[in-house]
Amino acid sequence: MTRIQDLAAHVGQAVELKGWNAQKRDSKGLVFMTFRDGTGFCQAVINLEVVGEASFEVAKRLPQESSLAIKGTVICDEKQVGGYEIQVTALTVIAEAEDYPITPKEHGVDFLMDNRHLWLRSRRQWAIMRVRNRIIFAIHEFFQGKGFVQMDAPIFTGNACEGTTNLFETDYYGEPAYLSQSGQLYGEAMAMAQGLIYTFGPTFRAEKSKTRRHLSEFWMIEPEMAFYDLKMDMDLIEQFVQSVVGAVLSSCAEELKVLERDTTFLEKVQLPFIRMKYEDAVSVILGEKEVNGRTSFVMLEEEKAKLVDEQKAVEQDIAEREAKIKSGELKKGEINFNQSKVDKLKGQLTDIAERQQAVEQWISSAKNFKRGDDFGGSDETVLTKMFGQPVMVYNWPQAVKAFYMKEDEEDKGYAKGVDLLAPEGYGEVVGGGERETDIERLKSKIIEHELPMSAFEWYLDLRKFGNVPHSGFGLGLERLVAWICGLQHIRETIPFPRSYGRLLP
Repeated sequence: MTRIQDLAAHVGQAVELKGWNAQKRDSKGLVFMTFRDGTGFCQAVINLEVVGEASFEVAKRLPQESSLAIKGTVICDEKQVGGYEIQVTALTVIAEAEDYPITPKEHGVDFLMDNRHLWLRSRRQWAIMRVRNRIIFAIHEFFQGKGFVQMDAPIFTGNACEGTTNLFETDYYGEPAYLSQSGQLYGEAMAMAQGLIYTFGPTFRAEKSKTRRHLSEFWMIEPEMAFYDLKMDMDLIEQFVQSVVGAVLSSCAEELKVLERDTTFLEKVQLPFIRMKYEDAVSVILGEKEVNGRTSFVMLEEEKAKLVDEQKAVEQDIAEREAKIKSGELKKGEINFNQSKVDKLKGQLTDIAERQQAVEQWISSAKNFKRGDDFGGSDETVLTKMFGQPVMVYNWPQAVKAFYMKEDEEDKGYAKGVDLLAPEGYGEVVGGGERETDIERLKSKIIEHELPMSAFEWYLDLRKFGNVPHSGFGLGLERLVAWICGLQHIRETIPFPRSYGRLLP
């Protein structure tokens, strides 16, 4: 048996494939089937004169997602899905499917999410999951290549990194316990034993939020490094992201093509990242500081003007096509083609209107931003749009960072933390920094954050026995997948998303 991913090695040869009928159409004496086997997609051409009437009739009536085995010759054809075609000589049905609920027509998001167990079979979702897989492999390649040891933090915890207000609480043999929101504190302990470690596991946040960037269960990559300061931490973050994105660009060209991903911004990741302190970043957001000769508000007004021009062009295209349809001069095929284009163009108008609303929100947020505040999604978007590439913002006000962040000795009131903001509106994908080593400061911070001191006694031990400077960071896998794939919503980045209001399938 041959796999679709290996067809390049079998051009001109007879092969046998086993898979599913993803879609098909037929004409006189021919059935054109989009065949999938999990490793890829290809076109299978079933000719009446070749396979005979019995097999041809079976192929013609075969429902979507029926499983079958086909034999045939491999032909290279770049115009076809996957770049290859199978000229079928024989076929055998393995299991005939019932009426498949997900058809080529448009479906609502709720319907697709209710049928996520089936939606995963679509070509787009297939591509996303393949990119996710390559990202995961690249993460392990990077850290293992640098001598890091993968270690695992517990999922049940008796304490919280940043308070318990957004944690899932459960009963643990009569004691309250929480599903972990981060493995970082345990990572620090493991780094004191192994020097360089990383954890990679599920984490949980009980935020009642339905934004496009939130999940209740997601996967985190959290390295911790002994003897690392903030600069070394930022250097590692940059190398790490460049390595992972580079691996996807070199290995997932077909998947990115399926997703129609414009890789322009991904290619810019190989350039040195922009690094700036929080206060300088705020000055850019507020329009007080120019970047390449323009302020944030000039950039945003340019965005508005472009969208107006784009809207007018689409409206004109719609008007011209609708006039052609009404003229009575077009053939049936031409009418259908133009009507299909009009429907797609109207969808573009909806998208343009949403982007126009987003720009207005960015302008409002920038005008009302107060120094000392944390960044919201709009603020992150404005900042990265000014540079068009990843931006590292460091030295944040201590009030907006976690209790374990180290205060900058030369910049009092600011924590030695860093956020990496991805371009194209994807915002924060990495958060990290240097950890506080002063045990008395840690104690006061624990009290200030109203956390139970008893739950952190073991954590304070790390400062009593072999205390050293150390740093780390956390990266949310699903946010990275969303950015690299160019997805509008994080729900597509994980096989079975768990978010506010959704527990099934």
